Amino acid sequence: MNKIVTLIVAAGALVAGVILFGQLNKKATVEFALHYQQARDVKPFELTDHSGKAFNNESLKAHWSWVFFGYTSCPDVCPTTLQEMNFIYDELKAIADNSQVLLVSVDPKRDTQEKLASYIGYFNPEFKALHGDHGTLFPFARNLGLMYAINEPDAHEHGQTVGNYLVDHSASLVLINPAGKVEAIFKPKQALGEVPVIEGDKLVSDFAKIVALY
Repeated sequence: MNKIVTLIVAAGALVAGVILFGQLNKKATVEFALHYQQARDVKPFELTDHSGKAFNNESLKAHWSWVFFGYTSCPDVCPTTLQEMNFIYDELKAIADNSQVLLVSVDPKRDTQEKLASYIGYFNPEFKALHGDHGTLFPFARNLGLMYAINEPDAHEHGQTVGNYLVDHSASLVLINPAGKVEAIFKPKQALGEVPVIEGDKLVSDFAKIVALY
């Protein structure tokens, strides 16, 4: 009789364990981001931040880094995205206080260090803006699964692009984990005729799950 009771209790515990495991798995499911099962390596790169300090692979270590490619003359996507990141920044830091937001300029001709410092500081003094030449930016963008392309400028002068021009770039955010590897990509909500927008509530929700799984 005791053996039967023991078996029933054990079976009940097993079922409860399976249910609990299923619930935990459900809670941990990343819903909106492209979350890599195995984080991707970030190849060696060398950029400079808006304060003139070197920024490279080591600068990513021990941080959850939100990387966004854009430029200060961007009329819509960049200010909208950075504003949204500022709105949810406290929530991101509450999940992981080692979070950092990084704007990588894809317009090195016009985005000087001084201009980047003024621009990024407008959104949040803790955000960082990074810059470098196209020889560094193109492979870095490809490595992170992003892209950008400069449209035909108004004019050229002494071999340099001048005048007004736009830069086509991804509106996605790349999340790099504290090991310095690509953990996930967050794509914006896109509707025909509207500016692609990062949905902050969904980003925060998935970030909490990713950090819990890490």
